[in-house]
Amino acid sequence: MSVRHVAWAGLTLLVLALAGLGLWLSSLPVPAAVQAPPVPEAEVQAMLASLKPPKRARPLVAMVGLNDATETTDYLVPTGILRRADVADVLLLATGPGPVQLYPALAVQPDATLADFDARHPDGADYVIVPAMRRDDDPAVLAWLRDQAGKGAIIVSVCAGAKVIAAAGLLDGRRATTHWYYLKTLLGKHPAITYVPNRRMVVDRNVATTTGITASIPMMLTLIEAMGGRQKAAEAARSLGVAQWDARHASGAFKFTRPFAATVLGNVMAFWNREQIGIELTPGMDEVSLALVADAWSRTYRSRAVTFAASGAAVVESRHGIRVIPGEGAAAKKHGTASWQDRKPADALDQALADIGARYGRRTADVVAMQLEYSGPPAQPGAAP
Repeated sequence: MSVRHVAWAGLTLLVLALAGLGLWLSSLPVPAAVQAPPVPEAEVQAMLASLKPPKRARPLVAMVGLNDATETTDYLVPTGILRRADVADVLLLATGPGPVQLYPALAVQPDATLADFDARHPDGADYVIVPAMRRDDDPAVLAWLRDQAGKGAIIVSVCAGAKVIAAAGLLDGRRATTHWYYLKTLLGKHPAITYVPNRRMVVDRNVATTTGITASIPMMLTLIEAMGGRQKAAEAARSLGVAQWDARHASGAFKFTRPFAATVLGNVMAFWNREQIGIELTPGMDEVSLALVADAWSRTYRSRAVTFAASGAAVVESRHGIRVIPGEGAAAKKHGTASWQDRKPADALDQALADIGARYGRRTADVVAMQLEYSGPPAQPGAAP
């Protein structure tokens, strides 16, 4: 076959593939405006009662993570929120010694391993928080979760952490929710789960689940309210820049839509146009703002957040004692640095989405917000369409 014939065959295949892609895109739904229904007060009170500390007057909270594959915001945001409220002792745990590499950005030093925790606290935790992990079936994690549940801990999954606790057998016969993207997979593998729509968090006996990534914020504020009362939760909410934290959620607003798919495909195909966005780590930084901003900039399919410490420190400690390990991000300053310092977490996330919209277009900002399962800030004047 001649070179010309090979070229025409390749071009024909490309045209057919693009035609098929166009048909697939046209089959996807378009976004629709959906209102979140109210949550009855009786349901709210029942949820708070279910989340009361099961063992200690000052609860012990264990955040579990895989060393090589744990979601950034799921791991850091609950820890930062609970520690700022000072209503519990909160430990960052890892399956083994060494740092926890988070995705899509950041790395931290945990406080202890699972084995260390068990040796120090043989009676188990009051609460175990389970973030999304790249592997849902890690044997050490699953065995440890079953053991903690058997010791009376309340198990709280964040986002796709529901897949992990489901794999441990802790969601069978229970009502639950998870991130919109993983819902079909979760229910397909675990048909004994009863899905509850239009709730950012669902509590069934001693197990709680949440929707997508930013749902960790109302979930943790609800936990604070259960542990320390409404006033403590309100104080924490003000420090976060959050006005309300109930379970209201418009599930129908979060789905795989035509604009979402088209924007992701367009950004992925522009592989020559990638950027690194530098995030400077400074002592006493707000770890919740840091996690939200780093996560957002790493979900554009155009950029990746990379960290650096101007001081050259090997570890930088956050406001509430999380030890963050700088990356090699100093060179990223030539592309730009994220604006986030000195902002409350909710404001920092809104600013990051506005900056992403201004840099890459509003549709890319919408893609990030959809992944975070966040309603997003109002449209920004002057942002690219």
